[in-house]
Amino acid sequence: MDSMINDRTLALAGIFQAVQLVQRTARFGSPNGPGYAPCIKTIFDLDPNSTEAVYGGVSGIERGLKLLRDQLDNQSESRDLELTKYVIQLMHLERQLSKDRQMQQRLRDGILQVKDMAQQTSFTDEQVISRLADLYSKTISTLTPRILVSGEQEHLSNPTIANQIRALLLAGIRSAVLWRQRGGSRWKLLFERNKLVNTANELLLSCGAAAE
Repeated sequence: MDSMINDRTLALAGIFQAVQLVQRTARFGSPNGPGYAPCIKTIFDLDPNSTEAVYGGVSGIERGLKLLRDQLDNQSESRDLELTKYVIQLMHLERQLSKDRQMQQRLRDGILQVKDMAQQTSFTDEQVISRLADLYSKTISTLTPRILVSGEQEHLSNPTIANQIRALLLAGIRSAVLWRQRGGSRWKLLFERNKLVNTANELLLSCGAAAE
């Protein structure tokens, strides 16, 4: 398996996993599920040994790999245009971030501060999520165009749920950074579509999850 394609597939799956959790939280009021904690934890791994390590192994990104496969496979009947829209928007915001060294440093410093708290409590502790949400609001949310999340107003107006959504968007940005660092681009997304789908299937097979 080509290591760069492997890394790009994992990173793109990370974006898909984050945005689906955003979508689920906005619609149903909870991101709870096996992908939530691994998704949040990616934010804190700023100097990873490998792309796979960011997600705690392939099993931590299983849902994202299935989403990537379903969204990019031309034969799939499970496409969700809203998910794809969120992915493209996050990639666009990350490209802006990549040109702003000061914002990158503010994000890094802020994440390291929150990491200290997370290690004493948990990565999904309410105060940790609140701090991550605040960091997102003061950095990524100042870039344009801002991501407008659709969902139930009763959930979107709930401060706890709004914080979860912002923290998950920050996790999506983390994976978008990895995507770019591993050579990802709009052109790669277009021309490597089949390779990304095939690699996602191979990775799912490696953890015994491709049948679904």
